[in-house]
Amino acid sequence: MSDRQRISSGSKYEPSIGFSRALRVGRTVYVSGTAPIWPDGSCDPDPEIQARRCLEIILDALAQAGASAKHVVRTRMFLTDPSYADAVSRAHGAVFAEIRPASTMVVIVGMLDPRWKVEIEADAVMD
Repeated sequence: MSDRQRISSGSKYEPSIGFSRALRVGRTVYVSGTAPIWPDGSCDPDPEIQARRCLEIILDALAQAGASAKHVVRTRMFLTDPSYADAVSRAHGAVFAEIRPASTMVVIVGMLDPRWKVEIEADAVMD
């Protein structure tokens, strides 16, 4: 498995759960579900700000793997309430309006942390 590059966010949960923030295998980068957490552990209650934070973390992980937003081919957005769709869409569109990856937005019952209103995943394929 020497062709795997693990990208860490430094989360204390990565080793205990057994996951990486992102994983690059060849030209493909898979970014794990990304929650809206700031370095101090805080979480803004606004769903648009949460989505922007998720995307910041995703873009940072992509950069560490040698990729960028232009390489993203698919995103998945998980919301805890359908009323957040417009706010999350604005944040997603601000990054991906020209790229237009395949995307899914799903409403779910809840997140691991009740403060989280959105979590986002992304897959990228590098040129």
